Amino acid sequence: MICGLMLGIAGFANAQQQGGGQGRMMMKPEDRVKQLDEKLKLSDDQKTKLTAVFTEQAETMKKMREEMQGGDRDAMREKMQKMRADNDAKVNAVLTDDQKKTYETWQKEQRAEMEKRRQGGGNN
Repeated sequence: MICGLMLGIAGFANAQQQGGGQGRMMMKPEDRVKQLDEKLKLSDDQKTKLTAVFTEQAETMKKMREEMQGGDRDAMREKMQKMRADNDAKVNAVLTDDQKKTYETWQKEQRAEMEKRRQGGGNN
C-alpha cells in the first residue's frame, strides 16, 4: 500500500514537472516560453512578448487563487476560463499564422491528454 502511494506521488510530481494537467499552470513563464519555442520556433521578440504574457497570467492567477480560497469554486472556474481565453488571445496575437495552427493543434492534444487522465483516474 505504501509502495502504491509512493508511486502515485512520484507520478504526480512527474506530471507537474512535464507540464501535465494542473502542473502546466504552475510552470515558470520562462519554462512555458521554452516549451512553446520547441514547438513553434519563436523569434527573440516573440519570446520576450510571451514571457511578459505568461508572467502577467501567473500573477493574475496567484491573486485569483488567494481571493477565491475557500470561496465559490464555480465562480473561480468561470474566472479562470475567461482568463485562459484572454491569455490565448494574447498568445495568438504574437504568433504567425503557421505558428497559430501548430499552437491550436498542440492545445487540442494537451486538452485531450488532460481529459484522458481525468477519466482514467490519473497514472494507471
